[in-house]
Amino acid sequence: MFDTATIALLRAVLDEVCESVSAQETGARAHVASKILEAATRGEISPEGLKQVGRQALAQAPTMWR
Repeated sequence: MFDTATIALLRAVLDEVCESVSAQETGARAHVASKILEAATRGEISPEGLKQVGRQALAQAPTMWR
């Protein structure tokens, strides 16, 4: 699906967006990851665009995920 460089980018964006999320909040990370992956699948592969998608997903997550 994605090349190695794109996968590394997606992981880096996820880690950056979720840096303030507790490691125990796997649901929050999964939610953000799914939104980032959806955006990448639609063709969004710029780091800033993916970060924006990730931040928006985290902001819209239920309160228990923040």
